[in-house]
Amino acid sequence: MPDVARAFWLREAGAGEIRPVRLPEPGPLDVVVRALYSGISRGTETLVFRGEVPESQREVMRAPFQAGDFPGPVEYGYLSVGVVERGPADLLGRTVFCLYPHQTAYVVPAHAVIPVPDDVPARRAVLAGTVETAVNALWDAPPLLGDRVTVVGAGMVGCCVARLLARFPCTDVELVDVDAGRAEVAARLGVPFVAPADASGDRDLVVHASVTAAGLQLSLGLLRAEGTVLELSWYGDREVTLALGGAFHSRRLDLRASQVGTVAPARRGSRTHRDRLALALDVLRDPAFDALLSGSSSFDDLPEVMAQLADGRLPALCHTIAYDEEAARVQRDGP
Repeated sequence: MPDVARAFWLREAGAGEIRPVRLPEPGPLDVVVRALYSGISRGTETLVFRGEVPESQREVMRAPFQAGDFPGPVEYGYLSVGVVERGPADLLGRTVFCLYPHQTAYVVPAHAVIPVPDDVPARRAVLAGTVETAVNALWDAPPLLGDRVTVVGAGMVGCCVARLLARFPCTDVELVDVDAGRAEVAARLGVPFVAPADASGDRDLVVHASVTAAGLQLSLGLLRAEGTVLELSWYGDREVTLALGGAFHSRRLDLRASQVGTVAPARRGSRTHRDRLALALDVLRDPAFDALLSGSSSFDDLPEVMAQLADGRLPALCHTIAYDEEAARVQRDGP
């Protein structure tokens, strides 16, 4: 392994670049990982790219291996899959997931990587961090048998939640989005898709992930009396306005927040962050999640790709980055 890697940095709001970084000498409890793929978490990472992290949340929103500080220069990201080139014998040569930024190689403590199951393709495994968010959400607000549940917002997080819900027995699930093009993705996930105007009402639980005030308002309007909206959207420094003067109080509606930074209270005493991430990787044995892998680029193209995702020129769910020629070939032609 070389002692110098290449990393994607946000130089300033709206401008990224690839920089050389010197790798530290690994210790006896470290691993050296050569990256195969990374995924772009479109909602959070494009918000970071635009410089929209509120000052009050800059410490809270730090990624586990982030370098630099918001608003920049900063190296940010957390969906990396690679191969262990040096490290303990039980990890050597294994494909692993790590909450690491976009970088060609890196050195981390061995406990920071989790082996990817043999039957989970490396490119699909980049979704582990997003599926982990969905797992935590359903620990925060688990549906009951026979519940009517709607997911508003068919982005990465919303689609992951919808797929997990579709596997609950006797549960009526609906996925709502303003983009009719997401109907095909919903079909591959096995979830009925509707436009906002056609969304069913009287729902027991609505999971909101559209990152819009209109989506959150719709979510409240779809609830039955004493139903719950679980809010997964992160708005950065944008203000969100809601009309709560109607039935919000008389129907005793519940608006709850969920955030992946901590394990949901319902499982905090029995599950660790590592347990939750390992569960997400196990869930990714399901090939339906390939529906979320909507685009790919080489690592060298990442600065322009991030700019296009941030301003909407490049539509995507999970856009993946390939780090070497073999990974790019597999991504293009299949195994």
